[in-house]
Amino acid sequence: MGRSRRTLPEELLLLALDPTTGTTAQPQSLDLGLAGAQLVELALAGRIAPDGDRIAVVAPRPTGDPTLDCALELLRRRGAPVRAVNWIGGPRLGLRQTYLSHLERCGMVHAVEGQMCGVLPTTRYQATETAISREIKARLDSAIRTGVPPDPRTAALAALAHAVGLGKHLYPGNEGRSSRSRLRDLIRHDPMGGLVAHAVMDVQNGAAAQPRRAPAPAPAGRQAAGPGARPAPEPARGVPAQPRHGSMARAAAH
Repeated sequence: MGRSRRTLPEELLLLALDPTTGTTAQPQSLDLGLAGAQLVELALAGRIAPDGDRIAVVAPRPTGDPTLDCALELLRRRGAPVRAVNWIGGPRLGLRQTYLSHLERCGMVHAVEGQMCGVLPTTRYQATETAISREIKARLDSAIRTGVPPDPRTAALAALAHAVGLGKHLYPGNEGRSSRSRLRDLIRHDPMGGLVAHAVMDVQNGAAAQPRRAPAPAPAGRQAAGPGARPAPEPARGVPAQPRHGSMARAAAH
C-alpha cells in the first residue's frame, strides 16, 4: 500500500480533530473507531474479509503500513477468524496517539505543548494541512447531499463517523439533523464498513458478549430458567495491544 493515499484511520482522526481547540471529538469512542477503521482498511487492501460477524485473514502479505501490518500480523496469529466486536472492544495501548504522532511526522498536524491547571502537561494538535480535512469532509457532504451511492471508502468513513458519534461534531444543531440522519443511512453502502460500524456501536452499548446459545436441558428436579434468562457471557477474547512509540509518552489532550 503506497503512502500517497491516506488510510481510513488517518481520515477518521482528521475528521474528529477540532481545528479550534486542537482536541479530538468523542475521544473514547474514537479509539474504537480507529480500531474498526484499521479492519476496513485491511479489507479494502484485500488482506482480510468478513466471515459472518467475524474477520478472517485471506492474504497475510504486508501492506507497507507499519501500524496496519502490526494489526494484520496479530490477526493472522489468532489462526481462526476473530469476532469484530471482540477485536474492536479489546484493550489496546495508545492507538489514537499512534496516529496523531504519525500525522505529526507527515506534517499534517503540529503539536502544541501546554499545561492543564498550570501543572499537568498537555499536548494539543493543530491541523497544518486544512485543505486535506476540508476535502475529506467534502466527500461526506457530497454523499449526503446528492444521495448517489458513495465509493466503498467514503461509505465506510461515513459509517465509522456515525458509529463513533461524530455526526453532531460534523453537522451540529437542529439544522444538521437531516444531515446526521443521512450520514447514518450511508452505513448500508459498504458491507465491511457496516459490519465494523455496528461492532463499534455494540461495544459502546456493552454488547460484546458472545451470541446467545440454546440453554442446556435443566437437570431433573430443577426448574429450567425462564425465557428472559441469558447465558453467562463468554469473556472477550484477548485482543493484542498496539505498539508503543517513543513520542507516545505525551498525553494528547481530550
